[in-house]
Amino acid sequence: MVIQAVRSGIFYTLFFLITTILSLVAALSLLVPPISQKATMAIANFWCRINLFLLRYVVGIRSVVTGIENLPEGACIIASKHQSDWDTITLYPLLSHPSFTAKKELFKIPLLGTTLRLMDTISIDRKKRGGALLSLLEQSQRQIKKGRRIFIFPEGTRKPPLAEPNFRFGTAKLYETLNVPVVPVALNSGLFWGRNSKILWPGIARAHILKPIEPGLSAHEMHEQMSTAIEEESTRLILQAVEEGLSRPISPELRAAITKAQQNTPASD
Repeated sequence: MVIQAVRSGIFYTLFFLITTILSLVAALSLLVPPISQKATMAIANFWCRINLFLLRYVVGIRSVVTGIENLPEGACIIASKHQSDWDTITLYPLLSHPSFTAKKELFKIPLLGTTLRLMDTISIDRKKRGGALLSLLEQSQRQIKKGRRIFIFPEGTRKPPLAEPNFRFGTAKLYETLNVPVVPVALNSGLFWGRNSKILWPGIARAHILKPIEPGLSAHEMHEQMSTAIEEESTRLILQAVEEGLSRPISPELRAAITKAQQNTPASD
């Protein structure tokens, strides 16, 4: 554990240093308005890829994404399970510079806020509740008209592996309003890089892009299909990782959740 704590400390140091430097470079691109947005998107792509490299070779987290063939051409909504910062770092480079959602507080951070604005990031003010949904719809419509994909976490915040799901209805309202496909994404990243975790654990973090839910369903039908698909596949990926063997310590709460999931999962033929 001590060695992994040291490796994690090195990663976090490099992570914050690189993030600060690249955010500064992105902010400086404002001095050349014609290229500022393209430059910032290229920087974001580089930021993701260099952090994937650090995750692999500093802390030992390999990243595997399957189902890329399920991504439709053109505008759509990417609705992903959210367990870790790994989710954005890994998925963003594969989604052709989507317009992703971020809480309003992040826009107030110097340099980072400027970078987010240059990337047409959708700002969400969680304190406004109903007003937040209206703002989400308006900002998303503008991005969809540009042909952009919307990258959203339907639960709104990172959840521990196998925690009770809480899929909010905002994604269903987006689906109903924008009339584009929703692409569910399942993952198990929280097993290796948990929320507020000081130690990152080696292993294979996986995400799977599921088949799109095409327009035409009611918001409630889509919400049910999306939630079920994401949860079932995320559970499968978590149990797969457990079967392969985890290097991290397993708390009694996680052990109980794993046992319950194993009992509720039909045995494969």
